[in-house]
Amino acid sequence: MRIALFGKGYSDFQKKFLQLLLDVLHDSDIEVIFFEPYLKSLTDAVLFHQSPKTFSTYEEVAQQADMLFSVGGDGTILDTVPYVRGSGIPILGINLGRMGFLSSVSKDEIEEAVKHVKSGNYTLDKRALLQLESPVDLFGNLNFALNDLTIYRNANPSLILVHVYIDDLFLNTYYGDGLIVATPTGSTAYSLSVGGPILTPGSQNFVIAPIASHNLTVRPIVIQNSSTIKIRVEGREAQYLMSLDSRQRQINKEVELVIKKCDFEINLITMPHKTFFSTIRDKLLWGVDYRQQQSNLNRV
Repeated sequence: MRIALFGKGYSDFQKKFLQLLLDVLHDSDIEVIFFEPYLKSLTDAVLFHQSPKTFSTYEEVAQQADMLFSVGGDGTILDTVPYVRGSGIPILGINLGRMGFLSSVSKDEIEEAVKHVKSGNYTLDKRALLQLESPVDLFGNLNFALNDLTIYRNANPSLILVHVYIDDLFLNTYYGDGLIVATPTGSTAYSLSVGGPILTPGSQNFVIAPIASHNLTVRPIVIQNSSTIKIRVEGREAQYLMSLDSRQRQINKEVELVIKKCDFEINLITMPHKTFFSTIRDKLLWGVDYRQQQSNLNRV
């Protein structure tokens, strides 16, 4: 078995956990190839059991790796998607960040997770993506997003008008700071912070959520992901900002955006004792009664 190991950066507090990961992979007879820029940050930080091999392109991952381990937080997993794309190669997220909806393996579960991977004791959680069909030249062949497509007003403080059509039927004109089109995976990201609903990963839907809407009666809406979404923007500025996950571009306001469901999915590795529901309970502290905790502290 060969694992592609991806990360974006290194800090000293990660050292013992990264060393543990490399040790366990070596002891499990799992070969590792490192994302080349990430390896450079690790060179003097950890002990390698053999001369490291590297990758830097999607083609190298598709040809050489059986799985990809993402070391960091949810943002790191988003950055792995261009290196996996439609290859079907599963991604395991090891959370050395904060929230960790996607990178659900904690730093204390590394050894257990590698054992489950080695024995095949895991499930694949298929995640849908959205795709920017037009304009085709804006992001090239990286025109997809696992979390969301987001439209923002530029540096000018003036609000923007975002006209949205669903299957050529007019939905609404949103007047505010911008708009989010989120996948079920993205429903626990930026969309959640602006009041959008949480969707289960298998939901065949998108969420359209306004950012700081000037009209307080406007609310997020859930639509089926077989729909075609068309968007036009008006405003005082000639350009506005648009992002696909962590990739951002400026775009002229005359341009029409066409958004559809992507033609491939991403496989996330889920450990046997974890589910989407257990993850959101843990991360959002559902069921935690701070009143009872405070009461117990007062008795001490």
